[in-house]
Amino acid sequence: MIHDIGVIGLAVMGQNLVLNVERNGHCVAVHNRTAERTRGFLAGAAHGKRITAYEAPGALAASLARPRKILLMVKAGQATDSTLEGLWPHLEAGDIVMDGGNAHPRDTERRCSAAADRGIQYLGIGISGGEAGALNGPSIMVGGARAAYEQVRPLLERIAALGPEGPCCAYFGPGGAGHHVKMVHNGIEYAIMQALAEAYDVMRRGLGLSAGHMADAFGDWNRGDLSSYLVEITEQVLRARDSETGRALVDVIQDTAEQKGTGKWSSQLALDLGSPAPSIAAAVFARVVSSLKDEREAAAGALDGPEGVIAGGREEATADLHAALLCTVLAAYGQGLRQLQDAGREWTTGIDLEDVARAWMAGCIIRAKLLQPIAEAFRRDPNLPFLLIAEPFRTLWAEHQAGFRRTVSRAQAAGIPVPAMGSALAFVDAYRSRRLPANLIQAQRDFFGAHTYQRIDRTGSFHTEWDAA
Repeated sequence: MIHDIGVIGLAVMGQNLVLNVERNGHCVAVHNRTAERTRGFLAGAAHGKRITAYEAPGALAASLARPRKILLMVKAGQATDSTLEGLWPHLEAGDIVMDGGNAHPRDTERRCSAAADRGIQYLGIGISGGEAGALNGPSIMVGGARAAYEQVRPLLERIAALGPEGPCCAYFGPGGAGHHVKMVHNGIEYAIMQALAEAYDVMRRGLGLSAGHMADAFGDWNRGDLSSYLVEITEQVLRARDSETGRALVDVIQDTAEQKGTGKWSSQLALDLGSPAPSIAAAVFARVVSSLKDEREAAAGALDGPEGVIAGGREEATADLHAALLCTVLAAYGQGLRQLQDAGREWTTGIDLEDVARAWMAGCIIRAKLLQPIAEAFRRDPNLPFLLIAEPFRTLWAEHQAGFRRTVSRAQAAGIPVPAMGSALAFVDAYRSRRLPANLIQAQRDFFGAHTYQRIDRTGSFHTEWDAA
């Protein structure tokens, strides 16, 4: 049998993408490093479908229509490189390899070059949506060879989620552009999840609300301007009960959060680009601090501080918390999109931020009602430097910034950490400041390192002999 596409890697995401591709009219050849998993897939979800397994990558490649189209769904890093080394000898010039893993953009650029040396077309494809998205329609973010994308575009658009402005699939540029968009997507995801956790902590610890009351609040917010997948699942998580204890399930889960690295990569590349993304970085560090469980237990008995109780009316505090969450979410989107704008300049071909917002409208983890006005803002001004200076976000900030400030103030006074919210507020305040204290920093740098400085009253670079002055 001649197959339309091959998929290598049959973890849950890979399996569900295979089922999605087959359901949309294609014969699929599959291979997995461990044969046991392949047998289980064929006997289960793939039974009776146009899916054929092969024991070796070479046999899979031989079964494909030319030019071959192969999707890799293997672990990022060395596993991807090893898979490619075993695959290259079985491919011909013009074949297309698509990496659907969470690869680092720089690794994707290196692999694009290695493929081009062999005459093979390489695409780095960011895929978001988790297991359900892979099966029913994910968000697909593509980078690499444009000609290759045009050849696989009909297939990718058929399996992608369908949003309010069409398929959530887009091409963003050469090399690692697609994986950079996915990486920043995950950075924004980190920041929003941390902000949601902070809102939960303020309500639980600060206001003493039950899981049910908190679920009601998130449910109300999800019916308004915060309507999104992450707010929706937060309500569902808070309503779940533990079958063994009868308690809210969230209350029996250890307070340590893991990470797979994409949030860290997003922060690292933001630093490399000189692009401000403090709320994303704060969310990454918050997970790091959460992992220090034993140290936190010891410090709780050693370091003085408030008891975490917020005095005053719950209703007003909850309304202000909504304002803080909305502003933090907007700042997170703004910081991530700014990073993509700065990254686009590095690649000499800009990333279309309207297309980014459109690709995130359905299927992905950060899908939200806000993405439609975000897309419209970049449609009006493709060079918009920061989201909050455009409407309707400028008005939303004006309406909610006072409640945002009260929430951060209440939390800090009560000793409740709000790193994502606090960093978002500090960033926006810095961004809107006509004058910052960086002049003192530059004077200090010139004092100890003769780094020079610029003056406000004339052009040029200046150095002062500070001891003499």
